[in-house]
Amino acid sequence: MPPSTHPLRCRCGRLRGEVAPSSFANRAVCYCRDCQSYAHALDRAAETLDPHGGTEVVATLAVDVRFTDGRDALACLSLTERGLLRWYASCCGTPIANTPRDRKLAYVGLMHNAIDHPPEAGTDRFGPVRLRLSRNTARGTPPPAGPGRIGALLALMVAMVRARLGGTYARSPFFGADGRTVATPRVLDAAELAAARRAAAFNAD
Repeated sequence: MPPSTHPLRCRCGRLRGEVAPSSFANRAVCYCRDCQSYAHALDRAAETLDPHGGTEVVATLAVDVRFTDGRDALACLSLTERGLLRWYASCCGTPIANTPRDRKLAYVGLMHNAIDHPPEAGTDRFGPVRLRLSRNTARGTPPPAGPGRIGALLALMVAMVRARLGGTYARSPFFGADGRTVATPRVLDAAELAAARRAAAFNAD
């Protein structure tokens, strides 16, 4: 693997890949109820959520992500029919990434679970946390929103526009050449969603 890339893998090691760090890739933490509910839906809350209920991701573009092994283990879940596509490893339940449903929006939020392997090669390589989202639904009082958050958002938005205009949005490991997802999204049924939301609410202050 070239030194310019950072390894990705699921907990058991079946699904592996890499991400190319870029000038617009930034660390973010989201405290929204959906991200908390998703962690509970996968039964991975303990290893996914921080003490304030936040999920750390590296915000980047799909073109910079590549899976090299175990791609058949890449699975997709969505909380609702129109919700984000939430990718995970079917082999061990490791959360991998979040993407929009429209592949032309080339954003990918890589979950820290897939990046912190080995632990000493973690998300620190992508700089400090610059964005903290949905702080109003965090448990307790989370850290401040983060330095340079406006610049970080603008840089990512510009990169997404360039990907759209330049056509690189189509080079995504999550969508095929026909624009369809590489795995059929499974939408939680009403009972599953209610259980996940209850679990997230139970753990909130």
